[in-house]
Amino acid sequence: MSAAVKLDATFAALADPTRRGVVDLLRRKPRRAGELSAALSMSPAAMSRHLRVLRQTGLVEEDSLGEDLRVRVYTLRREPFVRLRGWLTGVEDFWDDQLAAFKEHVELGPAMKKRPRCTTR
Repeated sequence: MSAAVKLDATFAALADPTRRGVVDLLRRKPRRAGELSAALSMSPAAMSRHLRVLRQTGLVEEDSLGEDLRVRVYTLRREPFVRLRGWLTGVEDFWDDQLAAFKEHVELGPAMKKRPRCTTR
């Protein structure tokens, strides 16, 4: 999968407010699916669908807790967020360049204006 396709999938996954809520909760600490559904006041089935999207896009990963393979703990994965930050940095750089050019234009503007000619007879 290309970097652009991965970035598109990240944006699509994060477009949903519930999935952003899951990311916010997982930023604090890893959590079980039941904890996530309770914290966001939703059914376990609905949370499962959101977690599936987040897993498929690589934003989260699940691990079993100790010897009980039924218990799954979700954590954030770093790589998709690094890719997202890289893209955002590129956009910020563009606007920094645009604003610097505008500032230069404004500051040089008065010096570049033509002075009125003096006419003497």
